[in-house]
Amino acid sequence: MNPNSFPVPLKQDATIIGLVGLAHASSHFGHLLLPPLFPVFMTEFGLSYSQLGLLMSVFFVVSGIGQASAGFVVDKFGARPMLFAALGLFVLASGLASVVTGYAGLLVVAALAGLANATFHPVDFTILNQRVSAPRLGYAFSAHGLTGNLGWATAPVFFASITSLSGWRTAYLGAAGLFVVVLVLLWLNRDQLSTRAVVHHADTPAEHSMAFMKLPVVWWCFAFFLLSTMTLAVIQSFSVSILKAMHGISFESATFTVTAYMLCGALGMFVGGFVAATSRHSDRVVALSMAAAAVLLALCGAGIFGPTLTMVVLAATGFAVGIGGPSRDMMIKKATPKGATGRVYGLVYSGLDTGFAISPLVFGVFMDRGWYSATLLGAALVLLLSVVAALGVGRRTVARA
Repeated sequence: MNPNSFPVPLKQDATIIGLVGLAHASSHFGHLLLPPLFPVFMTEFGLSYSQLGLLMSVFFVVSGIGQASAGFVVDKFGARPMLFAALGLFVLASGLASVVTGYAGLLVVAALAGLANATFHPVDFTILNQRVSAPRLGYAFSAHGLTGNLGWATAPVFFASITSLSGWRTAYLGAAGLFVVVLVLLWLNRDQLSTRAVVHHADTPAEHSMAFMKLPVVWWCFAFFLLSTMTLAVIQSFSVSILKAMHGISFESATFTVTAYMLCGALGMFVGGFVAATSRHSDRVVALSMAAAAVLLALCGAGIFGPTLTMVVLAATGFAVGIGGPSRDMMIKKATPKGATGRVYGLVYSGLDTGFAISPLVFGVFMDRGWYSATLLGAALVLLLSVVAALGVGRRTVARA
């Protein structure tokens, strides 16, 4: 089940990569179940930026705790059951969102969606690492990141379009239907998604399931995800409001800029797949990509560009981040002990959730005080710190080799 050399039919690998990519796109669409409609909720329920930030913090706190735990479950029982359960929870969260009457209901939706999101990274990477041939893993990670960005890019357009035509409650019913379709498609192809549980042989010494947590490299990976994700959370949650406040850009144009950021990120992921497949220094690729993105974001925050150029440069930031995506996943793979894929990816990617949880709280305060430029500059600084973490991962991976 774990072919490590050719010949492996391209169709076999491509099918598995495509199915996992579809699941990943769904999870990223679920990340943005609430943020595209923040302006609507502010009008409908009289909410502040800080309250909206708390919704995303709830989502990612639940997701982070769940993700760190889900890795153990995936290693023990396999990835497929967790995948189907997660999609079912997204259906439930979307349906509930269509009938909420206030802030309390939105908090429940955020918690349910966060629980749904918790399993995807340990599930996805367990399937890819077990089922895709090793020479194609770089491309698999590229496709995985690319489809995730497409999920992010689709959500703002999906919710904005349906809301303008038929109302925001109808948009959430449409989202529930979308998750049902994905669940059915994956169920029909379930044989392609089976994985082995981790087996400990009687003639080998059993290692404690938490032993991997003693490795410093794992925590450097966690730190990288936490820091880099704090910046992404600013883009997703507040860039529309920042563009409107700093440059008078319309809601529609600002929303399109977020979508353009995600599409540029997807293009960067595509290019980055070739880089990841050929480069032996994943950490350096990641560091250079994040450093370039931090500079571009700082230029946007400095306010030296006009409205149009600011939107273009912000979108280009997504391309720079995207190039580093596949190399980031290769970097994590190199740092992962054998037999601990689900647990390591669960813990490391819970750093992503932690960053998403912290960032809206911190930068939501900035936004409430009207510090729009400082919000972007702060996000650029945090992204620059992630460069240090990426290089730290590289140094410690070499030391373990």
